Amino acid sequence: MSRLPFELFLAFRYLRPKRTFVSVITLLSVIGVTLGVAVLIIVISVMSGFDREMKDKILGFNSHLKVMSSQGTLKTPRQVAEKVSAHPSVTGVSPFVMGQVFLEAHSGDGTSRVLAPVVRGVDPVSERRVSRIPDSMVAGQFDVRGNGVVLGVELARKLHLQVGDSISIYSIRNLKAMKDGAQRGMEEVVLPDDFEVRGIFDIGHFEYNELYVATSMGSAQDLYGLGADAHGLLVNVKEPEQVERVRQELEQTLGSAFEIVTWMDENGHLLDALVVEKNVMFYILFFIMIVAAFGITSVLITFVVQKTREIGVLKALGATRWQVLWLFLSQSVLVGTLGVVAGLGLGWLGVQYRNEFLVFMRQVTGFELFPARIYSFSKLPALFVPSDIAAICLGSLIICVLAGLLPAWNASRLHPVEALRHE
Repeated sequence: MSRLPFELFLAFRYLRPKRTFVSVITLLSVIGVTLGVAVLIIVISVMSGFDREMKDKILGFNSHLKVMSSQGTLKTPRQVAEKVSAHPSVTGVSPFVMGQVFLEAHSGDGTSRVLAPVVRGVDPVSERRVSRIPDSMVAGQFDVRGNGVVLGVELARKLHLQVGDSISIYSIRNLKAMKDGAQRGMEEVVLPDDFEVRGIFDIGHFEYNELYVATSMGSAQDLYGLGADAHGLLVNVKEPEQVERVRQELEQTLGSAFEIVTWMDENGHLLDALVVEKNVMFYILFFIMIVAAFGITSVLITFVVQKTREIGVLKALGATRWQVLWLFLSQSVLVGTLGVVAGLGLGWLGVQYRNEFLVFMRQVTGFELFPARIYSFSKLPALFVPSDIAAICLGSLIICVLAGLLPAWNASRLHPVEALRHE
């Protein structure tokens, strides 16, 4: 004798594979639930990976806070840095100068290539505490002493530059001097500043690798004629997610003469867009589960029609309405559980081998499904978030149970006499 309640025993027996049309529909229902759960897990994990990688890349190049003067350049960066460093949550402070320049790269054949990147003046000592540029070198060294510069790998590729090559930089000050000379009727030629490429970095974000050149604070100050001034301070804190609290406390310490901008202020629209896209994809893809649930509903309706006489016998023998309800409802629970477990495994495999799949599709079709130029990542990111996985599995199982509720309720309401007369 089986130790299972007779409702579960009969549910298992009814779901036992047979060479019937109902068995085929049951198998298709399990496959539908499996694919729905797997697709949801893969998509949501990839979206979570995008969110994490985007934050990592942003915070790997940019600091958590920027402290700037509300009246122009920062006149006393060292004194202000000391006040900011005194905050218990601050882990690193470094001055910066940042602005767009006109860069010319020279080739051995006499030709030149020009672009307009952004120059970032950094302090070689304190830069390591606010960004990962010094630790992201793929060629050469992080050496910005004298006339040395380091630049992103995509910028180096566009300009065909290697370590040891020379470049010329026209700053805003150079261009303004030539413009002023032309207005005075003097054909004044202002020579650019020459620099040597000492290193090439790869921060992992396409935009940063393509647009930025780093040099010393002194060189950047000379390019912009700042003297000992700086454009501001880069500040890192212990908990980037609590940066708003640190900003409010620093504003009280520094006063209204300073403007403080957080990494959320600068990139909030992008991160918010990722969150919205993730939520929208979650709700849209859940319709896949609803479609799969219709398969479960059709299976149970067919079961109820086929087993009408057996339902009459059970109720004549004393089975209650709730026992009959649970008999058929447990079938949807079993189908849903099988589909959710299989979908969880398939989704995990899909996430683990996502990049191998992209390489395979590129080799087969010749089409790149995940171009780095567009998405700013060399590989497709993914992140398993336990709360998301639990919500997907639990929500899918609830939908499967609800799909079988109506047929099971109709079966429980059958009268024994009418069920036994059923042809």
